[in-house]
Amino acid sequence: METNSLPKDSQVTIRVMAMPADTNAMGDIFGGWLMSQVDIAGSVAAFGEANGRVVTVAVNEFEFIKPVLVGDILSIFTEIKKIGTTSIQVSVEAFSERHQTHYECIKVAHALLTYVAIDQDRKPRPVKSP
Repeated sequence: METNSLPKDSQVTIRVMAMPADTNAMGDIFGGWLMSQVDIAGSVAAFGEANGRVVTVAVNEFEFIKPVLVGDILSIFTEIKKIGTTSIQVSVEAFSERHQTHYECIKVAHALLTYVAIDQDRKPRPVKSP
């Protein structure tokens, strides 16, 4: 199995353990669970950049590279790729750290998501105040 290492130049945005409750009837981690974790991490990064509330408006790309297994520690890294007037594009990389027979770190997903900064009336607002 391909072994990667966690990105050295990035800071982890979230870490979570894949649990049995996150599986389907066959015992595999739901792809939707992984997508949810990626969206949460992306929104944390966008929230920080926008200095406030954001909403997901697009999953521009999402690649499932390897499966996530029960007991894996999922580490998700984010990087702001583009800032528009009201939008923020975030690149997200997810890695599974597993310790079943020996330590492995495997890149399991890559995604690119777009968020829009919103005001208290849920209307788009500028990302950066003038």
